[in-house]
Amino acid sequence: MANALYLGDPAPDFTLDADGDRQVSLSDYRPNKVVIFFYPKDDTTGCTREAKDFTELKAEFASADTSIVGISADGVASHDKFKRKHELDIDLASDPEKSVLADYGVWVEKKMYGRTYMGIERSTFLIDRKGRIAKVWRKVKVAGHAAAVLESAQALE
Repeated sequence: MANALYLGDPAPDFTLDADGDRQVSLSDYRPNKVVIFFYPKDDTTGCTREAKDFTELKAEFASADTSIVGISADGVASHDKFKRKHELDIDLASDPEKSVLADYGVWVEKKMYGRTYMGIERSTFLIDRKGRIAKVWRKVKVAGHAAAVLESAQALE
């Protein structure tokens, strides 16, 4: 079942395998702010658009002292291929055990075509410099999303 995280709560730390044969931890990004976007699957239409949008705005996020990491249950090899194919320039971390997905409450029951299954709810978390949740977007619609997250990151001290 999804965990409830609220604004001001400490963001659950994690260490995950990531693209480029390395590991990333939430604490590695400090003292920057961090955008964590959880997405269902590498190289699918919505996920590709979202990752490309964040990549296109990476320099503007960096100017706002904000790092970006995408997390899905896909493996590192899939992430590497996804990044190469679409020239993505953001960190992608792998959570095949779904522990971080559960910690952030994005591993949820979904329904499609009358079928119920577990999956990732496309969600984004903005983490402040102190490691606390500053803003949450759930059931994200991709169009315009990265720009809205950037605006919030720029407004956050």
